[in-house]
Amino acid sequence: MNMTASPFELHALEKLREEELEEARAIHSVILPAKSLRAGAVMISHEFQPVASVGGDFPDYFELTDGSVGLHLGAVSGRGLPAALYAALAVGTWRGVHQTGTSPHDVLATLNRRLMIRGMPRRYTAIQDAVFNAHSPELQIASAGMPGPFHLSASGCRSLKLCGIPPGLFAAANYQTLTLRLLAGDSALFSTDGISDAFGRKEEQFGIERLQETCDAQQFALPTQLLGRVFAAVENFSRPREQQDDMAAALFTSLQLSDAGACAHKTM
Repeated sequence: MNMTASPFELHALEKLREEELEEARAIHSVILPAKSLRAGAVMISHEFQPVASVGGDFPDYFELTDGSVGLHLGAVSGRGLPAALYAALAVGTWRGVHQTGTSPHDVLATLNRRLMIRGMPRRYTAIQDAVFNAHSPELQIASAGMPGPFHLSASGCRSLKLCGIPPGLFAAANYQTLTLRLLAGDSALFSTDGISDAFGRKEEQFGIERLQETCDAQQFALPTQLLGRVFAAVENFSRPREQQDDMAAALFTSLQLSDAGACAHKTM
């Protein structure tokens, strides 16, 4: 029996694969926001650059029924089509969590429990969840397995120290919520590790410090410009190396006038 595929059969298989990837790209594009969000006193925008035809990073933002604004950014383990499929599962599970009036650390805890029920070995999702209360104005943030996020203000860019085990790894994982009070013009930058972990010509990573320096250098850039310049800085640093991981970032900017200072506290 001849087990060798003919050129015609190989062409048909390749065409089928391309059609399946195109459909996967279309499905993945539905997960991503179609455009920036302007809701009252805030604006949220994002940038996404997959390493393959489809990717496993997923920024999302939305208005909640109580008038607050939610944002989350996730990055699943792996890359390519398997990562995109798990990202679809994570996003669907996340959107099924009741978020109105729920603290971000409780949202992550619920997401973790539901992903653990699925029990997929070697699959997990690093994630950041945030909600903004325009009446405060406060941004509550929980993070698990991701760098930052970063607070951008008139005094510069600083990394907010948050930690947590990525949902989908351990059932007993606990999470924290950090509350950041924002001034008018302040921003919070959320980014996946594909940005900070990008390698340059000398086997050196882009790193947190370079990311902060890039943000400081673009202090007066418009929110819609900042993300593009961050991605351009990573690309220039990495050239001529090829991109090794998906890169995604979301920028939350407060447009609300307030004479309150920035402060942070942690709750469990």
